[in-house]
Amino acid sequence: MNINAANQTAPVLAEQDPGYGKIFAVLSRRRFWLLGGISLGLVIAVSINIISKPKYTSSMRLLVESTYKTDTKAAGTSSLNLDSNVQIDYATQLQLLKSSALFQKAATLLNDKYPGITGTDLQTLKIGMLGEKQEPTKIIEILYTDLDPLKTREVLRAFQKVYTDYNREQQEKRLQKGLAGIDEQVDNVRKSISEVSESIESFRSKNNLFDVTQRVTEVTAALNGIDQQKRTAKLELDQAVTRLESLQQNLNLSSQDAILLTRLNQSPRYQALVLEMQGIEVALNREKARFQSASPIVEALELRFSQQQNSLEEERRSILGDTNLSNYPKWNTDQLSSIDITLANQIAETQTQITLSQSRLDSLGSQEQVLKAEIKRLPKLLGEYESLIPKLKVQQDTLQTLLKNRQDLSLEISRGGFDWQVVEEPSLGSTDAAESLRRNLLLGVVAGLFIGGMAAFFRDMQDDTMHTYNDLEQQIASLSLLGMTPEYLQAEESSSGFMPQFLKGQSVSPLTVEIVQWLPFREGLDVIYKNIQLNSFSKEISVRSLVITSALPGEGKSTIALGLATSAARLHKRVLLIDADMRSPSLHKKLNLPNERGLSTLLSSKGTVDSQDVIQSSNSAIDILTAGPIPSDSVTLLSSEWMQKLITSFEQDYDLVIIDSPPILGTVDTIQIASCCGGVVSVARIDRITRGEFSQSISILQKLNLIGVIANAVKDLPHSYNPVGIGDEDLLKV
Repeated sequence: MNINAANQTAPVLAEQDPGYGKIFAVLSRRRFWLLGGISLGLVIAVSINIISKPKYTSSMRLLVESTYKTDTKAAGTSSLNLDSNVQIDYATQLQLLKSSALFQKAATLLNDKYPGITGTDLQTLKIGMLGEKQEPTKIIEILYTDLDPLKTREVLRAFQKVYTDYNREQQEKRLQKGLAGIDEQVDNVRKSISEVSESIESFRSKNNLFDVTQRVTEVTAALNGIDQQKRTAKLELDQAVTRLESLQQNLNLSSQDAILLTRLNQSPRYQALVLEMQGIEVALNREKARFQSASPIVEALELRFSQQQNSLEEERRSILGDTNLSNYPKWNTDQLSSIDITLANQIAETQTQITLSQSRLDSLGSQEQVLKAEIKRLPKLLGEYESLIPKLKVQQDTLQTLLKNRQDLSLEISRGGFDWQVVEEPSLGSTDAAESLRRNLLLGVVAGLFIGGMAAFFRDMQDDTMHTYNDLEQQIASLSLLGMTPEYLQAEESSSGFMPQFLKGQSVSPLTVEIVQWLPFREGLDVIYKNIQLNSFSKEISVRSLVITSALPGEGKSTIALGLATSAARLHKRVLLIDADMRSPSLHKKLNLPNERGLSTLLSSKGTVDSQDVIQSSNSAIDILTAGPIPSDSVTLLSSEWMQKLITSFEQDYDLVIIDSPPILGTVDTIQIASCCGGVVSVARIDRITRGEFSQSISILQKLNLIGVIANAVKDLPHSYNPVGIGDEDLLKV
């Protein structure tokens, strides 16, 4: 268990406090200062309301919207409608309404009725958007306040005239000036267009071109087409040459022989003679197989074959002339097969195709040369042409834009731009006493809160008293905060009847009984006593005698001493409670005990009086030694050797000796007592002790065996833990 276990509650609470808690705590402590400030503010507000003269306010409202109209075409008709979507810069409009020049014009109009009035006198005029905090509107509200109700209306009437005249005049001047500038620009642009157009016409006439860009595109496309055609023709030529070579190899003829052979094949007479000769040859071979060569039939067929062969030769000469087939036997021309004829025809056709393809390539080459020659001169012309066309286009676009702007401005002039229309005429000034009183009271409350709050904080800054547990915790620095006891509230009911045995049957002070019976107080002291024990263990010392003191009187040290004695007794310890405050003894009063003999008696007797005769014993584990008669010099008694002997004797007879000593400041009694005891505990009462007094007392006690500090009368202490169904009668009684 940590010796500072009881201290962990406060830091957690402090971390949860974002700072506002401290502010509210200060205001709560100084609430009377705050209430005083509010009361003062209210008194001043009521006084001002009674003394001040009534003021009258007149109002006027202007509707500010655009009169811009849009063309609407439907069913063949055209009309103009107001466009409500046009955005209006109301901030600018408000600044114009508040300009000093307009105020001076209004003052000039009012000079006849109110001589000497100036624009500065009218600065109390209030101008703002109506419904600005709720749903915004297009209406501007103008208010003027004065002691004269008639004057308020006349002032607003003057502003009404000034605003309407200014709006109309400024719009006309602005738009007319815009038209003059645009007309000058239109003339300059038209002149530039005329000059560029003449340059373009001269260029076209000189070069016989209407559009150079288009011509460049056409020539480029034509060159691309010719190039494609050349590749196609070249491919066809290569294919024809390859085919011709293949056909010549198959037929074993030159291309010239193939042409001649084709001419023979195309002659009907020649082909008829060939067929007839073939028939004779077949019959001859058949008869030779049947008869001898000397047979008349065979001879007749041989003669006929010879004649037919001569006729075929004559027909061939008539077709070919003296040209003969170079590599083809004459007798074989008469026996050409259909395949040879087809191959010969294909060779002739391929030769013709080669000739045509070559001619086409030559023609395309000529065309390409012509187009390339033309395109060489086009870039220069194109650059010159392209330098003229953009100029013309830019000037034409500029002209169209200017003409459109001129038309728009002309429409704006006719439509009037923005319209400042009076929707509520200025009225005779009126006053609202109730509203004035409410306003003054509200201002008084606000001012009072400020003054009272400042006074409360100033007073709190001057106060050095520690008001919270955190204040005390910050002051103790490295010291141990043993625990805290709650502030006792008499209105709060005490626990259900628990009372230590040594208090029963005696006429004890009712307040003492209530405090001892109060469960939060008992539990707080239980924690404190346990922390004292743990602190002693950590320092490896045995605290058999414990001095309870405080910096000032009235901090509850006697009650704390009584409570600690009760907590120790409940843990089966034999406890001796001594009242060592010989200057102002109080323990016998709290417990309603006789005080004829006590500690002062034992010290002054110097051992002649038995201490057991003076100690007031009970059937419980707690014995009481009152202070006894008040001596004339308590310091002498407390500093005697008998004091040390008594404490040593008591430590041997009891488990714990608790000594209620005088306050530490102003006397040396506590120092004398603490020098004879094992440890000292200081009690600090919240809302009573100051930081200076506490620091002074701690600096003295630190020279002694100071165990720690107890925070007494802490507010807002967490509720104690007491399970339902367990009453005080179930707790250990002492």
